[in-house]
Amino acid sequence: MVDHLKQPTSNQNQTSQGDIAICNNCFGTGTWIDPDRGAVPCPCRLHGRVERLERSARIPERYRNCLLDNFSHVPNSSQDNAFQYAARLVLDYPAVDRGLLFMGPAGVGKTHLAVAIMRGLLAKGFACLFYEFGALLKEIQDSYNPVSKTSELRVLAPVYEAQVLVLDELGATVPTDWVRDTMYQIINKRYNDKKLTIFTTNYLDEARKEAAAESDSSRTFSRKANADRIQELTTLEDRIGSRLRSRMYEMCREVKIDGADYRRYGAK
Repeated sequence: MVDHLKQPTSNQNQTSQGDIAICNNCFGTGTWIDPDRGAVPCPCRLHGRVERLERSARIPERYRNCLLDNFSHVPNSSQDNAFQYAARLVLDYPAVDRGLLFMGPAGVGKTHLAVAIMRGLLAKGFACLFYEFGALLKEIQDSYNPVSKTSELRVLAPVYEAQVLVLDELGATVPTDWVRDTMYQIINKRYNDKKLTIFTTNYLDEARKEAAAESDSSRTFSRKANADRIQELTTLEDRIGSRLRSRMYEMCREVKIDGADYRRYGAK
């Protein structure tokens, strides 16, 4: 059997001709001849597609190396439970009908897991998109400027079309009627189109009881402490509205994560 009929590997074997890299399996045709199945797509086609998808996924540079393999978690902890849900979603997708809502305080790994899911699905050739909640709203608002070179539709088109959307820091923006209506429009359309959405948020469905008890005291706190306390006394529904929160019960499985803020301890 000639060499180019052997099963190609998933590694990108290439020969350079000038400035152009040629696949040694398919010789640039994108098709490999299998003796039993005939013409089949060469692995290099998936490799090229994955590279294109990663470039358009908008993963922030800070999180570009977030993978399931390097997520730190202790067995039988809430972080381990969240890891298991994330790994299962990557394994089962696209046979998945609900996304995930990672809930918990800052620095427990919510965004790491959300991006790790993206990286796992991108590697399988699925189109994913990352947006921070506030940044998406700002881009939409900026599109209303008469001198803007973009439009609301141009901003929202990839958000609507992505097979998997990660919406980070849900509820981080001050909740105005416009914010709530806009987010409901986006998320409801993805729900109706059966597109998977993964959320992260620092807000829970119930105010933390210990924070509520402390709020009755007369102690003076720093601005940072007061901000943290306001967050602890505010629910996710307070931030995004009851209509959108209700929709998300159908769209997502809630995954609560506890633990110390690794950013705070890592900085010491």
